[in-house]
Amino acid sequence: MLRKYLITVLIISSVLFSCSRSRRIRTHINRAQTEEVTSTRGGKTVVKMQNDNGVYYVPCKINGTEMRFIFDTGASDITMSATEAMFLYKQGKLSQDDIIGTQQYQIADGSIHDGSVVQLSSVEIGNRKLTNVRASIVDNMEAPLLLGQSALSKFGKISIDYNHNEITFE
Repeated sequence: MLRKYLITVLIISSVLFSCSRSRRIRTHINRAQTEEVTSTRGGKTVVKMQNDNGVYYVPCKINGTEMRFIFDTGASDITMSATEAMFLYKQGKLSQDDIIGTQQYQIADGSIHDGSVVQLSSVEIGNRKLTNVRASIVDNMEAPLLLGQSALSKFGKISIDYNHNEITFE
């Protein structure tokens, strides 16, 4: 019942907001932007971040789909909007079987939002790949893509070089 409800909500949301392609264009990365993003130095993976007015974006692949996430050590989970989840669903990269529950989330401005908890098959950053990663789909069409602790904590030691806009995974 819950799964059918979420899929129905996502489909309705997608139809209502299908004209809002600018969000998808901003958060999904084309191939030209991903070239030379990752390098390897002595067994370490170095990934270039993009700084947009003090917000740092990291190129990731979620279930094989290229996306651009905000690097957010304060977020407990990987978080995406219903718009992004529907995009993955339409691509066949997210299914009803991936839904593992619902939860309420408090976002940075203090407001509470309903959302769904899903299991992502894969999260890739550079040449590093995680499998079966918890993520949150927030019932907010404009919620940003956040790369949170459900993925970051699994990568082990991470260092950030803000002078060169790089994240190093050791």
